Amino acid sequence: MIMASKTNVLYLLLPSFISIYLLEKEKIMANSYTDVPEIKFHMEHPLMKRIVELKERNYADYGQYDYAPKDYEDAQENYDSLLEITGDINANIIGPNSEDVDAEGPHCENGRVRYASKTYENLDATIKAGLCGMTMPRRYGGLNLPNVVYTAANEIIAEGDAGFENIWSLQDCIETLYEFGDEDQRKRYIPRVCAGETMSMDLTEPDAGSDLQSVMLKATFDEKENCWRLNGVKRFITNGDADIHLVLARSVEGTRDGRGLSMFIYDKRNGGVDVRRIENKLGIHGSPTCELVYKNAKAELCGSEKLGLIKYVMGLMNGARLGIASQSVGAEQAAYEEAINYARDRKQFGKEIINFPAVYDMIARIKAKLDAGRSLLYMTARYVDIYKALDDISKERKLTPEERDEFKKYSKLADAFTPLAKGMNSEFANESAYDSIQVHGGSGFMLEYKCQRVYRDARIMSIYEGTTQLQTVAAIRYITSGFYANVIKDYEAEPVAAEYESYAVRIKDMADKLAYCTNKAKEANNQDFLDLCSRKLYEMTAYTIMCHLLLQDTQRAPELFGKSLVVFMNYAESEVAKHFNYVLKLDVDQLASYVQE
Repeated sequence: MIMASKTNVLYLLLPSFISIYLLEKEKIMANSYTDVPEIKFHMEHPLMKRIVELKERNYADYGQYDYAPKDYEDAQENYDSLLEITGDINANIIGPNSEDVDAEGPHCENGRVRYASKTYENLDATIKAGLCGMTMPRRYGGLNLPNVVYTAANEIIAEGDAGFENIWSLQDCIETLYEFGDEDQRKRYIPRVCAGETMSMDLTEPDAGSDLQSVMLKATFDEKENCWRLNGVKRFITNGDADIHLVLARSVEGTRDGRGLSMFIYDKRNGGVDVRRIENKLGIHGSPTCELVYKNAKAELCGSEKLGLIKYVMGLMNGARLGIASQSVGAEQAAYEEAINYARDRKQFGKEIINFPAVYDMIARIKAKLDAGRSLLYMTARYVDIYKALDDISKERKLTPEERDEFKKYSKLADAFTPLAKGMNSEFANESAYDSIQVHGGSGFMLEYKCQRVYRDARIMSIYEGTTQLQTVAAIRYITSGFYANVIKDYEAEPVAAEYESYAVRIKDMADKLAYCTNKAKEANNQDFLDLCSRKLYEMTAYTIMCHLLLQDTQRAPELFGKSLVVFMNYAESEVAKHFNYVLKLDVDQLASYVQE
């Protein structure tokens, strides 16, 4: 029996356009969760028992909150119920609203943002369903969900409208305030986010994009009012007119690097920040990307001074990057659905085009990348869950030696896997959206078809929250240190059923090619040469790991992943071989040829 949860209780109060889910469920066919059994599969991974045990502190909240589970099975039923509700809202509200939102977009009126009309419907539905502050502890009004479940909800909503997902998913910024703010700040701000108020992270500036050390928004302490004051401009701020902002600002006068930066909390209720303009973008039209002007805006310090970039933004960005990875998988799912549905209906030369090899090759590749990328996404989310839960517990009591070892293991895995999940899935989203349009042919170029919006929306995913090039920079130290190689060896040591042994042999060959290329790049003892090889090494690493993860998934559920394993292995092998040949033939003396003046 499912425990009465916060979500279930709120859902009973929804207006008729949503509560039809409960009253006439049999009439509704579409559900973005139940229609995609691969998501539920990832909710049932063996590591989930440990994650739930840590997150629920051995179910200590049971009896104190009417929506707290009593055991693992009860927790899983609640997760399933919540994701089913999310899937219904997405399929029947967010998705159907997406084209209107894309066409209208947000507007800037008197220094404030006004969302597209139907964005308010989307917000109303998610707020009334309790889909806010999802990972926050129950004592602050949150649902205390593992990051894995939040990741699934993120993916589901992104499939319907990546622009709206940007607004909704920024609730994740509250993780940084929860981790680094003081208890007074937690009590004042977290319940507001759990009740549906929006957030933004104000990092970039006109002269400080990827190079956040160059941030110059000025923070000065107001002795008279006992608060900080912010002055300057922020640019490319997603959902920039949010209720609560986390702001990176320079608090140490005279500094020019990251050591002078601190993190601040700005509350829109206090005024002092205006939206100068909303950017006119290629895609994600529902998400307002703002230029903000801070004029003596009142703010409060979050955490300790001078650690804004060095510590807090790094944590904030890792969470954001995992969020973009899940957004990317949602876009991949949308691209796949648009491609396969069109190919099943469209006839040419007397038969459905899905029966033509040129078409089903593209669709099979989209699905294979989707399944492999999703496996990488959820494994990363599990690693994040375990290390974050143990970090949280360490603030309540001393960790045991076994727990300290577990924390070290999973924190490193989470840090290493996040750039792989973000970079590869954002690239897959772009590639799959491109192929989806190609499946549609000329129709895909017309605005009447959703695939063109998915294509436009996907383009930003490999750029914001750290370009794929920056994800490569984040990952390369784990390549050259041998960390990924050890992870791959651990995967190789896992048992493989006889019928899949040939796949394990092929993955081992990919790992050997990676090892050769890594050694060559290191032995050259030339930083430019390593930098030139790094993207190749990054992708070879990711393909090898994704093949292992997809093989593991296939052995547990061959009916879901068997076909994708065949297709993705062929694709990944060819990509690894391509990169191997590139590095094999590259010479330090050729470096000058790559510089175009």
